[in-house]
This record gives sequence, C-alpha cells and structure tokens, in this order.
Amino acid sequence: MAQIRELYLTAAASVAKLIAAPEVAAAWREPSALPKLSVQGLAGHLAGQVFFIPKVLAEPVPTEELISIHEYYARASWIGSDLDDRFNVLIRTSGEQDAADGPAALAGRVEATVRELRTVLPAVPSRPVRRPTWGAWSISLDDFVTSRLLEIAVHSDDLAHSVGIPTPELPAEAVETVVDLLSRIALRRHGATNVLRALSRAERAPASISAI
Repeated sequence: MAQIRELYLTAAASVAKLIAAPEVAAAWREPSALPKLSVQGLAGHLAGQVFFIPKVLAEPVPTEELISIHEYYARASWIGSDLDDRFNVLIRTSGEQDAADGPAALAGRVEATVRELRTVLPAVPSRPVRRPTWGAWSISLDDFVTSRLLEIAVHSDDLAHSVGIPTPELPAEAVETVVDLLSRIALRRHGATNVLRALSRAERAPASISAI
C-alpha cells in the first residue's frame, strides 16, 4: 500500500515540473500529439490525474460493489471509443477548463496539491472510492491511485512529445506497474497470440497491440 502511494506521489511531482517547462508554455495554444486536443487541454487532463485524488477522498465512502483494477479496465467504456464519444469530449473540455489560467497557474496548483497529498495520502486508511461517471461499482483507493499513475505515465509522454522535450523519467517500479497494467489490457483487447508476437516476433507482429 505504502509503495504504490509513494510511487504515485513521485510521479505527481514530476507533472508540475513538466507543465512548468518553457516549451509547454511556448506551445500552449498549439495542437498536441493527441487528435483534437491542444497542449493546453492535454496539460489540463494530465494535471487532473493529480486533482482527482483529493476529490475522491472528499466524497463519502461508496457502497457499490468493490471490483479489482483489472475488472475496472474491463468495464471501462472509454477504452477504444470514438474521439467524438461523449466521454472523450468531456476529457477535452475539462482539460481546457482546468488549464484556463495558463501553464504557470496550473503547475502551481499541481505543486500545491502534491504538497497536500504528501501529508494526507500516506495516512488514509484503505477504503473504496468511485467517480460519478462509473457504473454501479467502486475500486480500492490504492487501485485508483494505481490507475492515476498509469494516466500520469502515459500522458506525461504525450505532453513531452507534443512540445519536443524528453519524457520525464519515473522510478523503475512505477514504469513496471504501468506496463503490467497496460499488458493486461492489451491481452484482453487483442488476445494472447497477438501480444506474444508483438513482444517476441517482429516479423509476424500485428500492427498494434495498443492497450488504450
């Protein structure tokens, strides 16, 4: 429990530094590497992965069914959804709104939230959490933290690539956790044979085993 929270906090701290990079500010209004998403919107969505934790901790403990993180991703309707799906439109609009005050203000909010979480998060007892957009289920706090770690790792790379700077380096344990999750999602989406070939046989690998 303590390890995943510490890994998350380390990754969350890197988000503030990335958003504060001058290259991000210079490209703020430009398109990002993700379709239909500006650098501003992408930075806002990335920052949201930090802001989510205080939000779920402030909500009442849910009574819905508790499921595993792997079942959570199996039920996630947004995986592989169309760019104009309602959920994806909401991601873009909320990202733009979160970043409306500019990169310096956004980086400052992230930094302040991480400082707060360094005090609060390690002491929170294990409990279920959920978001209103989910179905009638919840996941454990540590599984939710793990899912936010995945989002930070993936979208930090998206943002860094969008503005032409190196992707922030995360602890090896954090990357291993994220790769394990992505591999399990890819297995479910593409099947064992395709994933095995992609990882071991370039000559007959499928074009993609993208997990999300």
